Amino acid sequence: MTKLSVNINKFATLRNARGGNNPNLVKAAIDIESFGAQGITVHPRPDERHITYQDVLDLKEVVSTEFNIEGYPDDRYLRLVEQVKPTQATLVPDAPDVITSNAGWDTQKCQKQLEEVVQHLSKLGIRSSIFIDPMVPRIEKAAEIGCNRIELYTEQYATQFPSDPEDAIASYLSAAHCAKELGLGVNAGHDLALDNLQFFKTSIPFLDEVSIGHAIICDAIYYGLENTIQLYLRKLK
Repeated sequence: MTKLSVNINKFATLRNARGGNNPNLVKAAIDIESFGAQGITVHPRPDERHITYQDVLDLKEVVSTEFNIEGYPDDRYLRLVEQVKPTQATLVPDAPDVITSNAGWDTQKCQKQLEEVVQHLSKLGIRSSIFIDPMVPRIEKAAEIGCNRIELYTEQYATQFPSDPEDAIASYLSAAHCAKELGLGVNAGHDLALDNLQFFKTSIPFLDEVSIGHAIICDAIYYGLENTIQLYLRKLK
């Protein structure tokens, strides 16, 4: 079964808008796991506009499923993962000022940088994943770099899906099969939602994990958090 890792950044966005500790991220993570999700994802950015570094340390003490920390692998990020030692570190090529992730790594251009980070994570016993566009040459280079997994950046898929699902999935099928043949695990994330998740999972049955945050929080407003988690889990079965 494909694992569901819930990105809780938006809980922190809501909390920070008012100050205080409501909603409580630690409680949210514990509840999400109890509702059946198999992972918790966070993406702490340098300006701490949602997830703070203290949040990550607090979550380390309570997350009992897989803990995934996303981020740009600068010194601050690497110090954090060294301290927390999450299950997975997902490397994302975010500039500090972007609102949300908007591109995958150019693994050919950034090969040396990524090799050094991946080797460091391996020594720490942390599974490495590279956020990447569905482009076969870049995935082939990711395998050379030595990462454990790739995370397919799925915004393009989500945008095209309503008008032409088959065309939307085509490049992702090629990318995923390439990764599998090269021995890489396959994750996916960004704009996956209830309307497009099942088709993506059915098309790529060996998908290891999806990381979903924004859509889950939006759906939870209408359906409730526990019910929403269950709805997403059903799409992955």
